[in-house]
Amino acid sequence: MCINTLLKNKNMTKYKLAKKSGVPHTTVLDICNGKTNISKCTAETVYKLAKVLDVSMDMLIAGNVEKRAYFENYKSAVCHKLKRLGDFGFLETTFLSGEIRKLYDINWYPECSYLLAMVDYLCRENDLPLAQEYDDIRKARLSKTFYPAGVLVMSAFSNDNKHKELCVNEAIPEFIRHNIVESDVRNVY
Repeated sequence: MCINTLLKNKNMTKYKLAKKSGVPHTTVLDICNGKTNISKCTAETVYKLAKVLDVSMDMLIAGNVEKRAYFENYKSAVCHKLKRLGDFGFLETTFLSGEIRKLYDINWYPECSYLLAMVDYLCRENDLPLAQEYDDIRKARLSKTFYPAGVLVMSAFSNDNKHKELCVNEAIPEFIRHNIVESDVRNVY
């Protein structure tokens, strides 16, 4: 996760982060300036910074360690979580975890947009109001359209975009708002 973004969001200086965490100011500066990769820091340093910044250690180093799942796998995991927890359980755990904002803060925009679209879709389906804390993210739209892998294969095989266009027309509105083509989130195996 980009510490500079977290600092900006918390209106906190690097000096204040160093003071509150007990991590030397020079170390904080080196991490923020990219001279030191946070994934190479000691667990104690990462823990202290994460605690002050109110994020998990995993989230703090997420942008510096390649462990990001293929987007299709992420979508599948979200849909399976929905199936396992049900609508209200899914909404509750998602809101309590703060995962939408965390994904946004580490610049994982496709995952963030997918999760927010899922939450907005479930709110509409259950006649619940939208969570206003994500209004800034709702205004964003991914720069490229994300199609399901099967749609891409079908379009490549048939050598035309008719299948893509059909899928866009059938997409769930909350997803297509973010430029994600998704038509069914409940039929997962």
